[in-house]
Amino acid sequence: MKQSIKDLILSLTQATNLVEKEKIQDLWSSYGTIKRYSLVGGEVQSVVVKYVDIEQGAKSEHAQGWKTSASHLRKLKSYNVEINWYQNWANRLRGGRLSQSCYVPKSYVAESKEDSGYFLMVLEDLDSSGFPKRKSSVSLREVKTCLKWLAHFHAAFLGCEPEGLWEVGTYWHLDTRKDELDALRDEDLRFSAHSIDEKLNSCKYKTIVHGDAKLANFCFSNDCKRVAAVDFQYAGGGCGMKDVIYFISSCLNENESEQFEQGLLDHYFDVLSIALSGVNKEVDVEALILEWRELYCVAWADFHRFIKGWSPGHWKINSYSEKLTKNVIESL
Repeated sequence: MKQSIKDLILSLTQATNLVEKEKIQDLWSSYGTIKRYSLVGGEVQSVVVKYVDIEQGAKSEHAQGWKTSASHLRKLKSYNVEINWYQNWANRLRGGRLSQSCYVPKSYVAESKEDSGYFLMVLEDLDSSGFPKRKSSVSLREVKTCLKWLAHFHAAFLGCEPEGLWEVGTYWHLDTRKDELDALRDEDLRFSAHSIDEKLNSCKYKTIVHGDAKLANFCFSNDCKRVAAVDFQYAGGGCGMKDVIYFISSCLNENESEQFEQGLLDHYFDVLSIALSGVNKEVDVEALILEWRELYCVAWADFHRFIKGWSPGHWKINSYSEKLTKNVIESL
């Protein structure tokens, strides 16, 4: 760690020293690392540091072979978006009911230093804050716990303009994935891609979406009754169904997705209705639910378009996804 960064962390946390405890993970395509540091002295016992090395990222190879100047620029923007998220948005969820229903880590510092070749985020250690569990598989109850977080998140930001975030959230947004669209061999889906995108983007009720709401980005409490979320690189505007379909697809197989579809949607919308009343949003809840229910399949088809172009052999390409997408294309 650079001495200047170490001094900054010590100053912000009023600690006297810090020691690297563990590397949590490398960032996608080797753009940097996320590490946990123990602190000596002060009131904070540990922090998590997300450090992005721009030069290293520019030289790295992409796991799927999608290494282009466009992908590099997209990643740089994503880190600027995450910096902005922690600087200007995250605190809206910290305090009162929202801090309990859709917890996000506190940011001690979030700064873009592109001229110096890095991005830096020093964040609250969620392990120490009651969210120490990471899960690779989940029960139906735990799926609903994460959907509850998403419902509160979407309610909190309903109607907000995504200033400083992606205009259209999610990492698979069509305008940022033209290479993957060109590689798509499903001609019907490629032909319909812009219509699907337009249908999603023209919805009346928009919120801020997390943009990468997969299971790996949720941290669970010991009893798994609460979750916190991380990784806001692709937060931006859009229909909440984008997060819902992406989360479900990240932890349920095709049979489970189909079997539990209606029950999970009912749960999400029940929580969303209650959450909207709690944040005093003046909105026609019934109209919102009607619109978003109809866009569930459209959002799924939108992600399916990306995954089929990006990784044609991916496990998420299954009969359930194909069926939903076929129905959407036929309805356009």
